[in-house]
Amino acid sequence: MNLELLIRGLAAGLIIAAPVGPVNLLCIRRTIEKGWRSGMLSGLGAALGDTAYGAIAGFGITLVIQFAIREEFWIRLIGGILLMAAGAVYYFKPPQRLEAGQADVSANSDVLSAFLLNIGNPTTMLSFGVVLATLGVGRQRSLWQGLLVVAGIFFGAMTWWTIVTSVASRFRGRISDRTLMWLNRLAGIAIGCFGLANVLLSCGRRH
Repeated sequence: MNLELLIRGLAAGLIIAAPVGPVNLLCIRRTIEKGWRSGMLSGLGAALGDTAYGAIAGFGITLVIQFAIREEFWIRLIGGILLMAAGAVYYFKPPQRLEAGQADVSANSDVLSAFLLNIGNPTTMLSFGVVLATLGVGRQRSLWQGLLVVAGIFFGAMTWWTIVTSVASRFRGRISDRTLMWLNRLAGIAIGCFGLANVLLSCGRRH
């Protein structure tokens, strides 16, 4: 039973992390621009964000879950605006030269920015309860069982980020500085579009 909970938590972590979204684009961009270490640190920040939401849903903190459902309009609206702002920043941000990518990497910045981007993504917040309920791990459990679910979510998410950064790292040597500039712009546009989609969804929920 306990092993089954761990496996289901791991599956939840993979399911939540895998869809292409703002954090996936951020990790890929950082891996190509700065190297594998920066991409993995960004993945760690994202996994910690997933784990935080997983803990809320996994321990059955219904007050928080009900608040998220009730305030979905504001969560999507504010989160969408923040994503649009982040997209604009990445679009206009000048790319680092690949030769300088290995030096002067701020570990704290990589982890924190990915963590904030992930927990600020309304889709992540609103989908956790659904995913855990679908996998049968969303109801109230003992502390030990809840910890197993949360640990599974963390390791599932980190498995995904390890795969993503490893694959992106293999293509790093083939990317020119000009290509990196366009990659930055495409990432900025994509992140902004995710934000715009959430703003539009919030308007639909309002009506």
